[in-house]
Amino acid sequence: MAKNFAAFGEVMMRLQVPGYELLSQAHTLSYSFSGTGVNVAAGLANFGYTGYLISALPDNAVGDAAVSYLKKLGISQSFIKRSGKHVGMYFLENGFGSRSSRVTYTNRLESSFNRAPEGIYDFENIAEKVDVMHFCGISLAMNDSVRFHMKSFAKAVKERGGMVVFDCNYRPSLWGDGGYESAKPHYEDMLYLADIVMMNEQDAMHILKMETEETSRREQLMKLIPKVAKKYDLSVVAGTHRSINKNNKHSLCGFIYKNHTFTFSDTITFSVYDRIGAGDAYTSGILYGELESFSAEKTVAFAVTAGMLAHTIVGDTPMSSQYDIQKAMTESVGDVER
Repeated sequence: MAKNFAAFGEVMMRLQVPGYELLSQAHTLSYSFSGTGVNVAAGLANFGYTGYLISALPDNAVGDAAVSYLKKLGISQSFIKRSGKHVGMYFLENGFGSRSSRVTYTNRLESSFNRAPEGIYDFENIAEKVDVMHFCGISLAMNDSVRFHMKSFAKAVKERGGMVVFDCNYRPSLWGDGGYESAKPHYEDMLYLADIVMMNEQDAMHILKMETEETSRREQLMKLIPKVAKKYDLSVVAGTHRSINKNNKHSLCGFIYKNHTFTFSDTITFSVYDRIGAGDAYTSGILYGELESFSAEKTVAFAVTAGMLAHTIVGDTPMSSQYDIQKAMTESVGDVER
């Protein structure tokens, strides 16, 4: 059983407005640190794995605060480099009712991670020490230097028999005008190196330009994902379908495509306290199920429950244990647990 899990990604400072105030109203902010790599590594650390983060942080008090925060999440900092002067930041305003939550990024392009020079990471040494490496499409959107690091890492892991996980996580605002066309060759490079991929039919249609005459999301998914898996020789493709109901509750259905077969979770409906990062909790659940050799049915049920619970906890980072998730899978909501 693989025990060493690593994620490559940026550490960001999350600055949250109290309650449901707007930035223009608020006088105080609470801060924490997050990022897709942080979230997935912490999720696997919660499940008992050694979770490493490969990133760069400034060698100053802000970088020290980020390292301290990562320690509390159980993430190993063995492969974190200290260089540069900045961390990327984002401001979060919580939505309410018909008003959506809003994220505003600042200083991201100047962050230590995104300005890290060539040669800062020892790809071969890290690849020798980890069994599974996670990469994210958000990092792929940053710049050529980060893309070089990602692809070099993925190649080193594959050459040493490790598993490569790639989460498509396409963000239109990061790629800008002509984003799909610019993104496609880089996504394909990562897909050809990947074993497990997190994506859905929207990624296949918009990024990879695959076509289907089907009209419903489920039918599009079942038509396109097998083609993606075959073309890029993927062992597992997983993702979710989300719908937002009129009462502002969300409904979530997870899927996994493995061994030429789709397995879907039940659709679960729940209230949302904090949505940011819930997709990373789902990814952590899929990876845990795969690493523990769960059945496809158990893996996708575990993952969608992990994603649901993440919506109920403040902050980006999944905090639920195996016990929490398994309990939520088998029991209805009850009174205070004593």
